[in-house]
Amino acid sequence: MTKQVKQVIFWVGALVIGAILGSLHVGAVDNVCDFVATVFTRLFKFTAVPAIAVSVLTTLATLGSNRETARIFRRTIMYTLLTTIAASTIAAILFFIIKPEVIAAAAYEGSAGAEKVQSMSSSSFLGYFTNAIPDNIIYPFVSGNVLSILIVSFAFGFAISMMAESEKKTAILNVTLGFQELVFKVIGWIITILPIGIIAFTAQLVKEMSADIAMESIGKYTAVVLSGNLIQFFIVLSAFLLIRGINPVKHFKNMIPAILTALFTKSSAATLPVTMDCVENRVKCDKKFSRFILPMCTTINMNGCAAFILVTSLFVMKNGGVDLNLFTVVAWILISVISAVGNAGVPMGCFFLTLSLMAGKGMPIGVMGVILPIYAVIDMIETAVNIYSDSCVCAMTNKDLKDLAE
Repeated sequence: MTKQVKQVIFWVGALVIGAILGSLHVGAVDNVCDFVATVFTRLFKFTAVPAIAVSVLTTLATLGSNRETARIFRRTIMYTLLTTIAASTIAAILFFIIKPEVIAAAAYEGSAGAEKVQSMSSSSFLGYFTNAIPDNIIYPFVSGNVLSILIVSFAFGFAISMMAESEKKTAILNVTLGFQELVFKVIGWIITILPIGIIAFTAQLVKEMSADIAMESIGKYTAVVLSGNLIQFFIVLSAFLLIRGINPVKHFKNMIPAILTALFTKSSAATLPVTMDCVENRVKCDKKFSRFILPMCTTINMNGCAAFILVTSLFVMKNGGVDLNLFTVVAWILISVISAVGNAGVPMGCFFLTLSLMAGKGMPIGVMGVILPIYAVIDMIETAVNIYSDSCVCAMTNKDLKDLAE
């Protein structure tokens, strides 16, 4: 039995144990699992910020603004746009096949969910991008704003690469590379004990689902979102990998730890340390690619988010009486892709962005109050699709540009 097979069995065992613990509904057990899950979530966030910063910074500092960096960047953008457009288009097709019905206004007007989304819509999503522009060096790292961290890392990385060769430049690079090695050593320790976290995450999820999740009122809408994400995950991304000569089954097996972590953390940024570990040590992508592409994809490669924005926007507009003709649908496919690429680092970012878009059009955003109770499940699947797509983009770029590998 190979090491990877043993790891998969170990992880599946953790899932089973967690599901059993969560279904017991024992207060003391639930409290312990909640505590462990919180600890691991905080550890992921703790390592994600320095991992993003040093990965992008060191890659740009060593590659700089030369042709190698441009080739990697262009290939990453190309695969990101292709996969995101595919996700949104498939979601649109499924929307017209399954045809979610209009919800009676009485089902959401005056509900707690409707009141909550009304208060959320009063905030400006554009404010997030304004806040991403740092006004001091500490803010991006204290706030955990992924886009802001990337801006700082890109700026400093390019600046280092453009410095004249000297002892000072060498010293800066040595310190940065040393810190990167330190960060990934800590990440390795977390990966080793991660099955304990998976037990806690699974128990927490089972407890929450049995208590709160009710999907019958918008079953067809949910079916469109989830089936679109699953088709993207298992069929579309597999097709991309096959076209580039990569075995999708093997790639999926290699990414299982990151996929499971994404399901439970519901955060691409928090999952990044595990994603990088899987891509580098299991998929065997060169670090020159993984430590530049994955942090960037965490910000711009949002396949699951694009599908959610598209389906939810069409669903709300249908409830608002909008004629969903071909022109409208194509326009919203483009809007969903652009919005998903710009959606980075915001808690419930896809939901909040869609809410802002619909509020701006004067649509009945109370409908989204009905969606809100099941968004936790949708968010899990979305995040798993997003990080898996990130890994596919990295693997395909690694394959295409293997002449740049160390």
